[in-house]
Amino acid sequence: MNFTFRQLRLFLALAEHKSITAAARACHVTQPTVSMQLKELADAVGLPLYEQIGKRLFLTEAGEALVDTARLMEDDWAAFEQRIDALKGLTRGRLRLAVVSTAKYFVPSLLGSFCDAHPEIDIALELLNRDAVVERLRHNRDDLYIMSMPPDIDLEKHAFLPNPLVVIAWASHRWAQRRRLALADLTDERFIMRERGSGTRLACDAHFAAQGFAPRVRLELGSNEAIKEAVAAGMGLAVVSRHALAAPLADARLVELPVAGFPVPSNWWTLYPRGKRLSPVAAVFLEHIEHTARRGYDQRVKKRV
Repeated sequence: MNFTFRQLRLFLALAEHKSITAAARACHVTQPTVSMQLKELADAVGLPLYEQIGKRLFLTEAGEALVDTARLMEDDWAAFEQRIDALKGLTRGRLRLAVVSTAKYFVPSLLGSFCDAHPEIDIALELLNRDAVVERLRHNRDDLYIMSMPPDIDLEKHAFLPNPLVVIAWASHRWAQRRRLALADLTDERFIMRERGSGTRLACDAHFAAQGFAPRVRLELGSNEAIKEAVAAGMGLAVVSRHALAAPLADARLVELPVAGFPVPSNWWTLYPRGKRLSPVAAVFLEHIEHTARRGYDQRVKKRV
C-alpha cells in the first residue's frame, strides 16, 4: 500500500472540513490537486474513503479508520521532529490544547509566559464547552486537555491549580453584609446556574445533593459572563468559579456570600489518555503550567488576605 504524507494531510483536512474546496483552501493547493491526490489514496487503500450525498460529505468506514491511523502517524512524526530538535538543543514545534471555556480566565497568562520562554513553539488552542473537550479527549485529538471535572475514563491526571466555587449575589442583596450564612438561609432564593454537563454545574449539583439542598433554579446559562450579568441585575444568586471573579473582586456590582460549606473545593486538571506518549513540547508545557499556575495562585491569595 503506497501513499505519501501529503496525501494523508490532505485527507485529514478533508475529514476536518467535510469539503474538498475547504480542504484545498486549508492546505493552500488547488481543488483538482486535492481530488487527484485523494483518488490515488483511495486506489492505494482499495476502498472508497468518502461519499458525497447531496451537498454533504461523509467518511466511509475505511475513511474513518484511515483518519485514526493518519492522526497517529502525524503525531508520531511531529514527536520525532521535536525529539531531534531536543537533541540539537532546540525547543520548538506545535502544542495543541483543548480547554473548557471557564479556563479562559487564567490560560492566556499561562500561555503568554510559556511563549515568552519558548518563542519557537506555536500554540493551537481550542476553547470549548466540557462535552466538546471530552469528545476531543476520547479521540485523542490534542496534546493536552484542561478541565475541572475529568470524565470517568482511563486518564493521566495532574492537578495544577485550585478552583474554589463560591456563591455570589448582587451588591444590594439583603445578605450582602452578613458575615456568615447557612445554606438553609438560601432556601427561598432563586439561582442562576451553569448549563447541565458543565464542570461547575456537576460540582455544584454534587455539593448541593450531599447537603440535602435543592436550589430553586430560575435560569440556566452557558457562560459565566452571562451569569454575572444576570446576578448583577438581581435575577438570582449563582455559584461560580472564583477565577471568574478576578482577584480582588473587580465588579463592584457583585459580592461573594459567606455561605457555610463554601467555597466548594475543586481543582483544575491537565489530562491526557493513559498510555499516551507526550511530545517533548507537551512535556515542557506540562512542567511549566504546574509550576507557574500554582505560584500565581498563591500570590493572588496573599493579596486577597
